[in-house]
Amino acid sequence: MAKVLGFLVLALSVLICEAAIFKPISESHRSAALELFTPAHGSLSSLEETYEALRTFEVLGIKKQPDQRVATCVTVGDTLSSPTSALKDLFQALRVNGLLNCELNKKTLAGIAPRLKDAVKSASSLLDYYYSVGSLVLIKGLNSDVDVHLESADSVVRSIKALSQSDGRWRYSSNNPEFSTYAAGIALESLAGVISLASSEIDQSLISMVKSDISKLLDGLEKYDDGAYYFDEKLADAHGHQGPLSASSAVVRGITAFAAVSTENLNLPGDKILGLARFLLGAGVPGNAKDLYYQIEALTSLENNRVSIPLILSLPTSVLSLTRKDQLKVKVNTVLGATAPSLTVKLKQIFSSGSKDASVIDQDLKFDHKNGVHYLDALRKDIDVGSYIFSFEIVLHDSEHKMIYATGGRTKVPIYVTGVIKVDNADISVLDSDLGNIETRKKLDLAGKNSISLSANHLQKLRLSFQLTSPLGNALKPHQAFLKLSHESKVEHIFVVGNSGKQFEIILDFLGLVEKFFYLSGRYDIQLTVGDAVMENSFLQPLGSVELDLPEAPEKAARPPPQAVDPSSRFGPKAEIAHIFRAPEKRPPSNLSYAFLALVLLPFVGFLVGLLRLRVNLKNFPTASAPAAFAILFHLAIVAVLSLYSLFWLKLNLFTTLKALGFLGIFLLFVGHRTLSHLASTSAKLKSA
Repeated sequence: MAKVLGFLVLALSVLICEAAIFKPISESHRSAALELFTPAHGSLSSLEETYEALRTFEVLGIKKQPDQRVATCVTVGDTLSSPTSALKDLFQALRVNGLLNCELNKKTLAGIAPRLKDAVKSASSLLDYYYSVGSLVLIKGLNSDVDVHLESADSVVRSIKALSQSDGRWRYSSNNPEFSTYAAGIALESLAGVISLASSEIDQSLISMVKSDISKLLDGLEKYDDGAYYFDEKLADAHGHQGPLSASSAVVRGITAFAAVSTENLNLPGDKILGLARFLLGAGVPGNAKDLYYQIEALTSLENNRVSIPLILSLPTSVLSLTRKDQLKVKVNTVLGATAPSLTVKLKQIFSSGSKDASVIDQDLKFDHKNGVHYLDALRKDIDVGSYIFSFEIVLHDSEHKMIYATGGRTKVPIYVTGVIKVDNADISVLDSDLGNIETRKKLDLAGKNSISLSANHLQKLRLSFQLTSPLGNALKPHQAFLKLSHESKVEHIFVVGNSGKQFEIILDFLGLVEKFFYLSGRYDIQLTVGDAVMENSFLQPLGSVELDLPEAPEKAARPPPQAVDPSSRFGPKAEIAHIFRAPEKRPPSNLSYAFLALVLLPFVGFLVGLLRLRVNLKNFPTASAPAAFAILFHLAIVAVLSLYSLFWLKLNLFTTLKALGFLGIFLLFVGHRTLSHLASTSAKLKSA
């Protein structure tokens, strides 16, 4: 048992150190637990959810209990006292009681023990065994006076074993043809419970068969590209879909539970146990309560043992950047985030910077008991700036043994050692293209400000040179070394500055660059950029300008590319539009306008006079209701037409007037015809009389 648990823990530690820097259980898990297990309506919906919340809080060290502790204990007592409670409810109630320490009557536990034993004998499904055997194990832990031993443990093991498949998976019942990896995990837990409850020693041939099933089960592991192994549960039945995290967690819990009660070594394959541990640690913070519980419970199964504790080497980031004066600090924690005891962390510095041959130097880190961190006081004096690979190896010591075991493997971390780079002998010159003689030469201060002014034509050259030296006097080749010339028309040209050892130099032959420069004469601003991840004094330095005199562009020469338009300019304020109205036309005198108005109204006056001359009266106006209504509408339509003429004169245009007149004309024609027809009919009757 001890060897198996030790192997699991060692495998976990080796995984952490070899593959990647995994984060242990931290505040993010605690925050997620508080959020995921907070009841939506004041209380959790079932005892199962209550147990998962309490268990997660207990492992994470969260000092929070459900608000309804008394009510929960009452539910637990009622469930255990009821003779009709299902096996699952009894199992969940006993698990919750184990965390809340409810005050249960001993007679209650003694009363359900025989019922659970009978359930084990009559069980027909894997879950019946799991709940009944698990409940008996819990009662054994609560009260040793209650008889929970199984007399026929061998037959129970055979019954559970009968549900297994040749590939190590299990069925939930003999009537269910589907096999499940999650079921294999709870089957192993059930078998571990049966062994712990057995009144006599179990047949070793049965233990050997279970060991074989575990080996076959591990043969069915799936693998990620990063080497993580997991169980992909594809069965979706009445028990709900079980994902990779829950299935993998169930197997880990089942294997550790079986190893705890088995006296034989399981001989588990190391690479697959490594992969399972990587999967559990690499899951991060799950997004639902079930997966979070599965993750925490599986990691707890690996950590809670009497042999060793899995350790995690924690660094601030996967890639570190240190100055030569900084301390290198690392932390070693358990998977659940607890601070590890004092131990030795060996630092292996693998020099692989630049073109230097790789060399290895071993060094031990010191331990700060107050802060619980291991640190490297200072880098070796012969370590220059550059990129390195640091390899960490953890070794655990105690007072009795020189070395219990090494956690195995090494954590390799890229580290950039930074420093101030010395820049010397910087100058810029204008050369004669024929003989290379220096015509103009000016010194540069690349650590300060420069404002040089040069002039050259297309028959000359421009040379820039400088030296870069590391703090230990070695040559440094930076990631970026660019010279940029920007024309006053915003056309830019960028050149890479080459190097030979410490010396950096670039020569621009303007005769060969006239086409690249698009034959643009004028002022060019000069800018030098030198930068690297290990340079603490990287710079982008304006040097000044050079006035170039280039020949005229040939007819078919390429034109400068159009400059990019700033996208923000199209949304900025536009130029103000100043609009001036034209001067008003000269109008006629007002007297003339009034005279014209009188002439316009004259026909209307004549119309009124004509009505008086004709002696118009209302004697012939219809008296009947219908003819009178049409007569009134006829006169109103005439008034509407006259009003429309007035509106046309004052406001309306011709098209609007004609459109309205069309509708009024039809209406006027209809009511006029009815009115005139009535008058004609009345006149004919008078004449005939």
